[in-house]
Amino acid sequence: MDTQNTSAERIGEIRNDQQRYFESGYTLSYKFRIKQLKLLRAALKEWEAKICDALWSDLHKSSEEAILTELSIVEGEIKNHIAHLKEWMRPKRVCTPLKMMPSQSRIISEPLGCALIVSPWNYPVQLLLNPLVGAISAGCTAILKPSPYVPNVSKVLEQMIGSTFESKYIAVVQGNRDTNKALLALRHDIIFFTGSPALGKSVMRAAADHLTPVVLELGGKSPCIVDADANIEIAARRIAWGKTLNAGQTCIAPDYLLIHSSRKSQFIAAFAKEIKRLHGEKIKDSKHFVRLVNDKAFERVSSYLKDGDIVFGGATDAKERYIEPTLLDNVSPDAAVMQEEIFGPVLPMITFDERNEAISFIRQREKPLALYYFGKSSIGKEILRSTSSGGACINDTIMHIANENIPFGGVGNSGMGQYHGEESYKAFSHSRSVVETPTWIDLPFRYMPYKMFGLVKKLL
Repeated sequence: MDTQNTSAERIGEIRNDQQRYFESGYTLSYKFRIKQLKLLRAALKEWEAKICDALWSDLHKSSEEAILTELSIVEGEIKNHIAHLKEWMRPKRVCTPLKMMPSQSRIISEPLGCALIVSPWNYPVQLLLNPLVGAISAGCTAILKPSPYVPNVSKVLEQMIGSTFESKYIAVVQGNRDTNKALLALRHDIIFFTGSPALGKSVMRAAADHLTPVVLELGGKSPCIVDADANIEIAARRIAWGKTLNAGQTCIAPDYLLIHSSRKSQFIAAFAKEIKRLHGEKIKDSKHFVRLVNDKAFERVSSYLKDGDIVFGGATDAKERYIEPTLLDNVSPDAAVMQEEIFGPVLPMITFDERNEAISFIRQREKPLALYYFGKSSIGKEILRSTSSGGACINDTIMHIANENIPFGGVGNSGMGQYHGEESYKAFSHSRSVVETPTWIDLPFRYMPYKMFGLVKKLL
C-alpha cells in the first residue's frame, strides 16, 4: 500500500481552520476536553482489531504485543488524564512576598494553541496518540503526521481520527518528507517530534524560523551494564526481552552491552537460553518476533553482523526482512555498530574489568535516551549519579516507559522536553503568571521620588 501525500494546499487549509477553531474558544473548557478524551478512548476500543491487523501487516507485530506496547499505554495515559485533568487545570495560588502586599499571585495554565505532532514508524500508534492525549488535555488543536513506512497503520489511524473528530480540531495528514517540508514551513504553536537526532535537528531549524517551541523525543545508543554481581539469569531474560521487543526497533532498547569480563561466558549461555524461552527453538516461526520495517533497514542492520564475532544468532532472511537475535563479541568501539543507533536485534558486547571503565565509556559519548544497570541497587544508584540519560532502570529494561506517572524524555542528543501524565499536559501548555492588586489601597513607596526608601530597602 502506497501512502498518498496530502497536498500543501490542503495542509494549509487544515492549519487555518484549526487556528480559527482554537481562537473560537471551543477547546478551552474542562467539559470539552474530558469529552474528547473519552471519545478517543472509545475510538481505540472500536478500532482495536483493525489497528492490530494493520500492525501485523506492516511490522509482523502480534496482537498481544500490539496491545502490550501500543494500545494499553495509550489507554493508561487517557485514564490518567481523565482522573487528574480538573486538578491540573485548577489555578495554583502561590505566596506573595511582603514587599508586594496586598497583591495576590497565582499561576494559570493556558493551551499553547495549534500543535503539530510528527511520529515515527516503530511504535506508530503509541507515539502518535500519546502526545495527542496531552494536546487534548491542554486544550490545543492538533495536526497528526504518521509515518509513511507503516502505510496500513497510518491509514487506519487516519480513518479512526477522521471518524472521531472534526478536521478543524484534530486531523491526520499523510506523506513522505515532502509533506514534512510543507508542514514545517507553516507556523505552529508547538511541534512535538519523535524520531532520529538527525531529523530532530531539521525540525528544530524549521521551528527556529517562527520561534516555535519544540519537544524532541529522539534516540541514541542506550547502554546496558551487567556488573560482576548481577543476577545473570534475570539480567539475560530482561535484556533478551528488551532487545527483541519489536525486533529491537525501540528507541529505548538496550543498544550495546558493557559486561564485566568475569560474567561474559555465563551471560552468552543465559542469553541464548532466554531467547529460546521467549521465541522458541525456531525463532523465525514465532508470531511474537517482529520483522525489520523495510529492505533498507534490513540491509543496514544486517551489515552490522560483520562488526564482531557472532557468539549467538546471526541468521538472516532478506525476503522476510528477518534477522535472528544476535550477540556480537570482540567488537571495536570504532566499528559502525558502535557508532550508529542499531534499531534492530543485534547486541554488541564490550567487556570491562573496573566499573570506572564502563562509566568513562558512557560519559565519552552522547547522552543516551536510556541507561540500564544490572547489579547491586546501591551501585546502580552510584552509576546513575556518575552518568546522564533521559531515563534509566536498575535491574530492568524498557519498563520506565510503562509508568504514566513518571516523565519520559531525552537529554542532550537524545532529545528535549518530557511527556506522559501531567508532563504531557504541561508540554502543550503555557504557565501564565498573574498578579492581582486591589484598588482599595495604593501604597506610595514604589513610586518616584521613592519616599521612605530606607524602610522600603529593608523589605526588598
